[in-house]
Amino acid sequence: MKKEEKNQLIESMVEKLKEANIFYLTDISDLNVETSGRLRRLCFKRDIKLQMIKNTLLKKAMEKSGKEFEPFYSILNGSTSIMFSEVANDPALLIQEFRKKSPKPILKGAWVEETAYLGDDQLLTLASIKSKNELVADLVALLQSPAKNVISALQSGGANLSGIVKTLSERPE
Repeated sequence: MKKEEKNQLIESMVEKLKEANIFYLTDISDLNVETSGRLRRLCFKRDIKLQMIKNTLLKKAMEKSGKEFEPFYSILNGSTSIMFSEVANDPALLIQEFRKKSPKPILKGAWVEETAYLGDDQLLTLASIKSKNELVADLVALLQSPAKNVISALQSGGANLSGIVKTLSERPE
């Protein structure tokens, strides 16, 4: 690869890193063509961008991005691929699902909303992060809960009250 091509790749990656709030660094080495193709198709279906990149080029892009990516410098060795996503837990869930049939991808690290997660042992933590839509749904459910309780109490009270009135009216005097 010529120096001009490397510089273009670095600049392209710098832009992606600046825009991205969520990315995962993984090791997908030793996957055969069929398995890596299956992984790429699964990523495409879930709107996750999977890209292979050389560690030195990724490190230079990270340094130029202006963000605090220093924790990742120590894990940039061996084969590295980067997964970009809009939803924080999607790549973690994809990795968990894919590893039911294959030993890889291995999670090297993740950047989720300005927080660095390092190591494959963080996969369960990342998978349990709720997406924005899930958080909104939880909030709506919490806000609706008191209103539902009041309505159900009023409805059940009305049924009890009408039952008592009916019983009293049928009662002989």
